[in-house]
Amino acid sequence: MDFNALPNDLRLKAQMIRLLIMDVDGVLSDGKVYYSNSGDELKNFNIKDGLGIKLLQQNNIKTAIITGRHSAIVERRAKELGIEFVFQGKSDKRAAFNELLQLCQVSANQVAHIGDDLPDLPLMQMAGLGIAVQDGNWFVKQHADWITTAGGGMGAVRETAELLLFSQQALESTYQQYLS
Repeated sequence: MDFNALPNDLRLKAQMIRLLIMDVDGVLSDGKVYYSNSGDELKNFNIKDGLGIKLLQQNNIKTAIITGRHSAIVERRAKELGIEFVFQGKSDKRAAFNELLQLCQVSANQVAHIGDDLPDLPLMQMAGLGIAVQDGNWFVKQHADWITTAGGGMGAVRETAELLLFSQQALESTYQQYLS
């Protein structure tokens, strides 16, 4: 993606971000939930998204999850990635958003939220930068500041991480570390 072609107002918003809040189903995963005959729930997660989350953390951008569903798989993935703040089972995500502002000591304009469907819309509007995944709901995308080119569970979070790091002039130096 050519981040140099991004509008200035988007880059300015992305420069401010100190916290990325993510939805799970449809953002960190492709939105599909699989149930086995033994009752196990399965989700898929993209490894590229996981590295994007780690790169944000290495650059002092905190990461958090707010999701309407509850799943042990999400707890496990968040722990693997070092996502410190995980709010599950939140049908109204606004209270968790406000709690995160306090916990992370950031203002709303320092928050980016990436979502895919209607329950994410309030947080996208509250955040300084509202991001929708490419295959998200059409109405949600109409209200986003930016839409990823990748779909949910297909690298949209990694793309978001690169946008934030590029806008904060940290992408090149972050990637250069892998050459030495």
